[in-house]
Amino acid sequence: MAIEDRAIVQERVIAAAPERIFAAFREPEQMARWLVPGDMERASVEADFRVGGHFSVVMHGSEGDYGQTGEYLEIDPPKRLVFTWVSDFVPEAESHTRVAVTLEPLESGHTRLVLVHDQLPDSDTYDGHDGGWASILAKLEALASKEENT
Repeated sequence: MAIEDRAIVQERVIAAAPERIFAAFREPEQMARWLVPGDMERASVEADFRVGGHFSVVMHGSEGDYGQTGEYLEIDPPKRLVFTWVSDFVPEAESHTRVAVTLEPLESGHTRLVLVHDQLPDSDTYDGHDGGWASILAKLEALASKEENT
């Protein structure tokens, strides 16, 4: 599989407005609640939310802590967010991957979220991140939908 073929694409329809979902990506205290895969329940998050700003996420789990860092490349509220993703799960020399999130409002008041994570170095990295993002987006969906409807 060529590097350009290793793009994770995940799509969800979330029962919340784009502004609500975008805020979940912007605010560290919200990110800490959903930006964790699998049975992990929390993260420590720091973010300088501006183009050129950096973020740091440490996911806390029973098997240890796992760090992710990145730089914000594009911020277009509440439609699009692009950032680099440097993960403890990827060898450092191959770790500079990119994530793009697009939010599209639907007539129902819901939002179509499309996440594309590309530049992944190998199949193992692809498989691990694909499952991780599926779990993470399920948590984001639950959080955003719950808060939108309360």
